[in-house]
Amino acid sequence: MNGNEVRYSVLEIDEPAWAAKAADFALAVLDELGTRDWLVSLVFCGDGMMQELNRDYRHIDAPTDVLSFTLGEYEPVEEGNSGKPVYIAGDIVVSVPAMERNAIEFLASPDEELRRLIVHGVLHLSGMDHTDNSPEQPMLRQQEDLVRRLGGSIIL
Repeated sequence: MNGNEVRYSVLEIDEPAWAAKAADFALAVLDELGTRDWLVSLVFCGDGMMQELNRDYRHIDAPTDVLSFTLGEYEPVEEGNSGKPVYIAGDIVVSVPAMERNAIEFLASPDEELRRLIVHGVLHLSGMDHTDNSPEQPMLRQQEDLVRRLGGSIIL
């Protein structure tokens, strides 16, 4: 593998038509952040799965919009890949129904909200965190900057 790679999967819901484009956007975020040889898993799911994950890992028995699970391990690569190990960054899980509710609540397009959740997940995998959801949080300021800079469209 040369450079970064984002793989996606869909669990508990029908595959959205835009899933592959969302993975491409996540790849653009990684590139913008200057990461190299990262492997990220992007999972799209429904509220049921997200509630289970949130309950099991954060002890909050309710669905949320995005969760990141950092693995942070280097793995050797197959022959012919310049000999560099791949950094398995982790998983970003997005609840599609929560993303759609957020878009309505925050008066954003579903596309913008999806991009925001992907950026949020990638920033968590890169080691950033926030203590609350106030826009003054450095991570959330960087998130909004990346959403603006990368722009584009995922959902067509």
